[in-house]
Amino acid sequence: MREFSEQELVRREKLEKLKEMGINPFGSRYEVSDYSTSIKEKYAGKTHEELEEMKECVSVAGRIMFIRKMGKASFFSIQDKLGKIQIYISINDVGEDAYTLFKTADIGDIVGVKGIAMLTQTGEITIKCKEYTHLVKALKPLPEKFHGLSDVEERFRRRYVDLIMNEEAKKVAFARPKMIRSIQHYLDNLGYVEVETPILGTILGGAAAKPFVTHHNAQDIDMYLRIATELNLKRLLVGGMDAVYEIGRIFRNEGMDRKHNPEFTTIELYKAFSDLEGMMNITEGIVSNAAMELNGTYEVDYLGEHISLAPGFKRAHMVDLIREKTGIDFFKVSSTEEAKELAREHQIEMEEHFTFGHIVNAFFEKYVEDTIKEPTFVYGHPIEISPLARKNEKDPRFTERFELYILGCEYANAFTELNDPIDQYERFEHQLEERNLGNEEANDMDMDFIEALEYGMPPAGGMGMGIDRLAMLLTGSETIREVILFPTMKPKE
Repeated sequence: MREFSEQELVRREKLEKLKEMGINPFGSRYEVSDYSTSIKEKYAGKTHEELEEMKECVSVAGRIMFIRKMGKASFFSIQDKLGKIQIYISINDVGEDAYTLFKTADIGDIVGVKGIAMLTQTGEITIKCKEYTHLVKALKPLPEKFHGLSDVEERFRRRYVDLIMNEEAKKVAFARPKMIRSIQHYLDNLGYVEVETPILGTILGGAAAKPFVTHHNAQDIDMYLRIATELNLKRLLVGGMDAVYEIGRIFRNEGMDRKHNPEFTTIELYKAFSDLEGMMNITEGIVSNAAMELNGTYEVDYLGEHISLAPGFKRAHMVDLIREKTGIDFFKVSSTEEAKELAREHQIEMEEHFTFGHIVNAFFEKYVEDTIKEPTFVYGHPIEISPLARKNEKDPRFTERFELYILGCEYANAFTELNDPIDQYERFEHQLEERNLGNEEANDMDMDFIEALEYGMPPAGGMGMGIDRLAMLLTGSETIREVILFPTMKPKE
């Protein structure tokens, strides 16, 4: 049986009194014509006399966040989706019954107010209540005003309370969809088409990651929650859709930290007849445009660093960046054995399946990745870690692939897409060999995708970007949990 605090018991008693008064404690439809911010903007700069003359009626609804009850007149404030506004309520304006009803209200209750705008003696725009409506009785008290939910874990478990008490959390909640709209509009204006592809599949492909496995009872088959949208989107290029993108959920059965949640959102886009440089240009455009649309500036202060997201991102080959930090030029390293010797000399941890390319990438991760501050397109990834990217014609050990790094974090991954079905088949075979050697993140052999390529996929560029990480950067959020409304949480014991 549930136990209630003293405050909760008092609120439940008030709920019963509302019922006795013939009032539904959990309300019904209420016509809202205005919001706190729009009222303040509309009447900003008006004098008390001007507002008295205008006598324009407004209708707002929201949650009571403050009450100062006095004799026959009181002040309270309500919070709607945009902010807070003060209300003045008097027995002379609303009548004895409504004023008595108001005096039973608690902080957290949701109410409707109709009235006219006025200016208090302190110069605060306030609504003089003419009609007070109880809408919803809050049976639980809100957390202490100044601290909200002090337990960070509880903030994310009870996001609904976090949004009530934490103005920054609410700003982020509204900023994220605005950022996504900016990306959609940017791509739509360039002729891209937004599509949807399956979340459930029977083949593991499109990225190197551990999947979530589920079971389809009717067909008695195991299925994966997708780890990427790549292969289905490229099938659409084969079908002639030319320029497509998808913003959707991805699922990877891996660890959680400041930058990782097992369920997250990406955008992947593919453009026929484009290439790596085309993807650099469009990625730069998406990021710069989103910064300007959301914040009105390209300048960003994040994690104690100041950077610019203005167009003109740095572009550098992975091998050149490694040489700058270590003096080692992997262009001149001719064998896997030579690479392994260098790895041992530099305390690089190697796994059984490691060959030349894996070692190059390990050097980059150890010596370069964390040092990148300004937006940088790092290109020229080794073929071993890029099973879906086109080979570099001059040095087939490397591919036409880039990753966008900002402040030591990867934000996007892109290729000149591999459209050679013979080469793709061989890459998948190598992935299967890696799996046999213990690489749990290796791709499956996707024969349907091979057949799609055999019908002919145009030369193309493709790019994938983490929506959550971009939202973190543009909202100044230090953890991915701040930008996902309901992040994955370990159940309470």
